[in-house]
Amino acid sequence: MTSEYAGDPGAAIVARGLGKRYRQTWALREVTLRLPAGRICAVIGPNGSGKSTLLAMAAGLLAPTTGSLRLFGEARSTPATRRRVAYVAQDKPLFPRLTVAETLRFGRELNPGWDQAVAERVLRDVDIPTGARISALSGGQRTCVALALALGKRADLLLLDEPMADQDPLRRSRMMGALMAEAAEHGTTVVIATHVLAELDGVSDHLWLFGAGRLRLAGDTEAIQSAHALVTGARRDGERAGDRASNPGLPPELAARAVVEARATGRQLTALVRPGGTELEGEWITREPSVEEILLGYLRNPTAPPLLLDGGPTDAPEVAA
Repeated sequence: MTSEYAGDPGAAIVARGLGKRYRQTWALREVTLRLPAGRICAVIGPNGSGKSTLLAMAAGLLAPTTGSLRLFGEARSTPATRRRVAYVAQDKPLFPRLTVAETLRFGRELNPGWDQAVAERVLRDVDIPTGARISALSGGQRTCVALALALGKRADLLLLDEPMADQDPLRRSRMMGALMAEAAEHGTTVVIATHVLAELDGVSDHLWLFGAGRLRLAGDTEAIQSAHALVTGARRDGERAGDRASNPGLPPELAARAVVEARATGRQLTALVRPGGTELEGEWITREPSVEEILLGYLRNPTAPPLLLDGGPTDAPEVAA
């Protein structure tokens, strides 16, 4: 392993050739990425695409089968690294017999840098009484307690796996607000896996899209948007357009480009493409797509060519770390 890879403290997460296999099935395969510290990274993908596996490996709960994963330039399994990471899993494991106050005390005793005021403020903002037992709370309330523990730890890296899935809209808005405020104030890196694309609007500045265990889209949000264009125009006589980007009826000027997805509505054709290629002829309307439009294009077309803009080390470690 080269010193360039081992000494990248400016990156919160660096993976090279990362993979995880369960018997004959690969949950994650050949993933290379780099996340600069201080970013808010959204992790998108259908069920079984590898999102939870990646977060669990970063949290030190799973060992890679292949490749390497480092946090802040150090091995993810060291005590010093573990102190810098907070992880909220999908099932939000908490002790049901403890009260909320006892749960916070448990967090305080286990974490030297504990911030009691932050944890209490998070729970106060969503009206969760500290005297209630965990077993008496709803699923959404237990999620709030888990997030309060994560924020109270004052970690440098927050790994959140579907944290808002069981929240009502009002509580989701409050929790996202608290999460983003804390991240902005302390420069915390946040990696949040979610299925709710609307949660990303104005929140994340970095994206990872997974499919079938492989990384398909990665990079800063603005760079990803700039690397795509949404073009709309009328279908010409004799041309057909379907729901797949590989449809042979695409106009030549579109077919010559990297097409993520093409869809037809009546006589109108809309395509998500990467800029470049021959100039579009005729009355084509071109605009920059939203993040949601880009993600939906890749999700609807699993065969779309990947676009990986994350910069990372050039060496490829052969052993797990």
